[in-house]
Amino acid sequence: MTETAPTTNNETLPVSAIKNGTVIDHITQGQALRIIHLLGLASHDNKVTIGLHLPSKRLGNKDLIKIENRILTEDEANEIVIFSPLATINVIQNFDVSKKYTTHLPKTMKKVFICRNPTCVTQAETVDSYFHITEQGKQIKLTCHYCEKTFDRDQLKVNL
Repeated sequence: MTETAPTTNNETLPVSAIKNGTVIDHITQGQALRIIHLLGLASHDNKVTIGLHLPSKRLGNKDLIKIENRILTEDEANEIVIFSPLATINVIQNFDVSKKYTTHLPKTMKKVFICRNPTCVTQAETVDSYFHITEQGKQIKLTCHYCEKTFDRDQLKVNL
């Protein structure tokens, strides 16, 4: 089964449908690879389909991830919000949407980001990073639990 995604010039792009799994759509352009890392999909045994810089009426351009035979937990769905607040996350069963997640920005996040403060304890010791997350307007701010420095999400590197 194949779905078609509309483009801006009346052409269609074929996108393979999945029988069972999760579709993460309307990902902020350029954030799909961060989400793949966050979810550990590079080492996932099932098929993962990635679309980068796809046309979107809602976003202009978007990324897309389809994960066969894996259903995200509610916590995993909420963590995606840090990279893409407008992402839609759908559970697919027998080629149909069986559930749509309503996501919320998590209050904390461990092990995902690296603190930029050179004097932070996480730089010198084997301590997992731990950030408190707040939203200020359209910006996502992360405050290091240890050194209490605050950063914009895009200022921090993802812990690979």
